[in-house]
Amino acid sequence: MKFGIDMPPQLRVYAAFFVYSFCMGSIFPRLPDIQRAMGVAEGALGLALIGAAVGTLISLTFAGGLIEKIGHRRALLTALPLLAVFYALAVWAPSPLTLFLLLLPVGLTIGVIEVIVNLEADRVEHAIGRRIMNRAHGFWSIGFFSAGLIGSLIAQTGLSPQLHLLIMVPVIFIGTAVIMGRFEPAEHRTGGSTDEGPRFARPTLAILVLVCVTMAAVMMEGAGIDWSAIYMRDVFQSEPFLAGFAVALGAGAQALMRFLADGFVERSNPVSVARILLGVLGVGALMVFFANAPWMALVGFALMGCGTSAIFPLAMSAAAQRTDRPAAVNVAALAQISFVGFLLGPPLLGFVAEHFGIRWAFGIGLPLVVVSLFAAGALSPKFKAKLA
Repeated sequence: MKFGIDMPPQLRVYAAFFVYSFCMGSIFPRLPDIQRAMGVAEGALGLALIGAAVGTLISLTFAGGLIEKIGHRRALLTALPLLAVFYALAVWAPSPLTLFLLLLPVGLTIGVIEVIVNLEADRVEHAIGRRIMNRAHGFWSIGFFSAGLIGSLIAQTGLSPQLHLLIMVPVIFIGTAVIMGRFEPAEHRTGGSTDEGPRFARPTLAILVLVCVTMAAVMMEGAGIDWSAIYMRDVFQSEPFLAGFAVALGAGAQALMRFLADGFVERSNPVSVARILLGVLGVGALMVFFANAPWMALVGFALMGCGTSAIFPLAMSAAAQRTDRPAAVNVAALAQISFVGFLLGPPLLGFVAEHFGIRWAFGIGLPLVVVSLFAAGALSPKFKAKLA
């Protein structure tokens, strides 16, 4: 029995990204409250947050076959509400070790959803003959922005993270039923191989250079998600709303730029766009690092969101266009290594924040921006013939 709203396939993809990130983003404005309740420093909290990263990496490696057996529709309609349930359970953790363990199933579920929604976006692109991947990730950022904004408002009321995340369970369940109830997976790409690829795609030297292009963006995006709320609380003693709003602001600026990025790339070239965005990212990180007023930090977080918006998609396109190996292998190699940096790097910044101050969770990204600026030439079509 089908239920929910009927809509075109591309809108269904956008809706899936939105619901997924809205569920995922609800916990991050509450991290200051979770940290305070456990009575731990940033290093211990960062170590606990790695639980989601570990679960996601395991799931991304092994979930493909399981999803095919269960079916994409059944897996997605089950995984979205389950993600809300697992988050609601995780925030009851009394200690970092318990939080780590409770975030493992969160990560396993995230990996399943990541595989389904990105594969669906790729198949719908092929079916309708129009690119939608960047816009789909823009809707991911809008969902994260919405969750951050609502979460900051709820935090300001004094409602506990436990009750907040519990309320999210029926919200996500109903949202999934109404928006995704008529979801049917798109057909496989015609002419593509259906053989299962290697679980780990070996990176070539050219792919490692592209990893350098993305590393500043993925690290600083994750740092903003994990640590911006705690930064605002510790540096400026901000109210819960303003602390949570820092998380939302970065995601909102990222969403806006993702909707505009394709036009910039078409009018210019990938190297120029990447270097401009990396420059914006660097300015934003500098503002956060040296901020002496809340408004300055918030502007910095917004600039960081803009700067991180399109670097990874540009690098993915460059990897896909290389001719030394099948495009799918190069894309997988870049995605796997960059995703490790996105998942594991920012939580580990908690140790930096604990020993050197929360500002250094963002200041440490500045050398990475310099490295990415130098490596950005790898996005040029001329680079495809080199480092084969």
